[in-house]
Amino acid sequence: MRSSRSHFVKASGLRWLSLMLLAEIPWAERVWALPVLTALAPSERYNHSRNCRHKTLTDWGRQVVVRVRRWLPSREMVVTCDSSFAALDFLDALRRLPQPVHVITRLRLDAALYEPAPVRQPGQMGRPRRKGRRLPTLAQVLSSADTQWFRASISPWYGGDTREVDMATGTAVWYHVGKPVVPIRWVLLRDPQGQFEPQALLFTNLDYSPEQIVRWFVRRWQVEVTFEQVRAHLGVETQRQWSDLAIARTTPALFGLFSFVTLMADQLQRQSRFKIRQAAWYSKSLPTFADAIAWVRSELWVSTFSMSHDSPEMVKVPRSLLNRMTDVLTYAA
Repeated sequence: MRSSRSHFVKASGLRWLSLMLLAEIPWAERVWALPVLTALAPSERYNHSRNCRHKTLTDWGRQVVVRVRRWLPSREMVVTCDSSFAALDFLDALRRLPQPVHVITRLRLDAALYEPAPVRQPGQMGRPRRKGRRLPTLAQVLSSADTQWFRASISPWYGGDTREVDMATGTAVWYHVGKPVVPIRWVLLRDPQGQFEPQALLFTNLDYSPEQIVRWFVRRWQVEVTFEQVRAHLGVETQRQWSDLAIARTTPALFGLFSFVTLMADQLQRQSRFKIRQAAWYSKSLPTFADAIAWVRSELWVSTFSMSHDSPEMVKVPRSLLNRMTDVLTYAA
C-alpha cells in the first residue's frame, strides 16, 4: 500500500492511497504491482477549508484494507506499507479483524519495545499489566557486541539481483502511552558492504522467518515502479481538472486501467507470443508495461480497422503497411 500526492487538481492538499496486488507476471518474469483499490485521502488543511470531517491517512488505509478483506474473506493477506503506516492504531485494528490482516512496515530504531506482560496470577490485585520489562532499543541492539547476527541471501533484491545481508531478529510488544499494545517480530538489517544504512522492519505475524519478511518487503519496490509507469504511459498526475467528481474518479480509473491492460496482455500472451520492441540504445530481453500496452492497443485497433471480409490481405492499404503503421502508433500513442 502506498500514498502519493496529487498535483494537478482543483486544490493542493490531496493525496491518493492505492492498495496493490504484488503478483508474479510469468511473461515478464518478475513481480508487478497491480492496483486493486484506490481512494482519495484529502489532507487536514483541505478538509478544514471545506468544513469537512478529517480522516487521517491511516484511517483511510484501514478502510481500504478492510474493504478488500471483505472481498477476499478466506485468503491470507499480508500488507507491506511505507513508514507512514507504522502506527499502533492501524496495526492493531487490522490484526484484530475476524480474519486478521498482517502488516510489514519499517520500524524506528528508537521505538519503545517491551517483553509481553507476565501471566496474571490467581487473586492478583490491581489492573492487568499491558507490558513487561523494557527491552533495549534497536539502535542499542545494532551497536551491541552481544547481538547475534546471521547472513542470508535475499533474491530477488532491488533490481532483480541477489543480495547478502546481515540480519538479527526477535519478538517483542510495541507500546506507547494511550495506544494499543501490538506484538511484533522485528528484523534488523545491515549491509556487509556498507552500501545502505541499517534499518528495521516489523511484522505483526510472529510465525514467519525473517528471510520471508524481507523478501515480502523488497517486493514493495514494485509499487514505486507502478506509480512511475502510470505517470509515463497513462498520464496520472498530469490531468488538470476543476470538477470534484472528475478529481475523484479519474486517477482511480487510470490505476484500474493499468491492471486491466496487464491482465489483457496476459491473455494475449497465452494465445500468441508478441515480439518485444528494441531500441538501438537500449536492449531488453523481457517485456515491460510499454510493450504490454502496445500489444493491447494493437489488438484493439486491428480488430476495429479490419473491415474488408472479401480480401483478408487488403484493408484499404496493404496489410504490411497497416501492420507497420499500427506498430509505430501503438508505441507512440
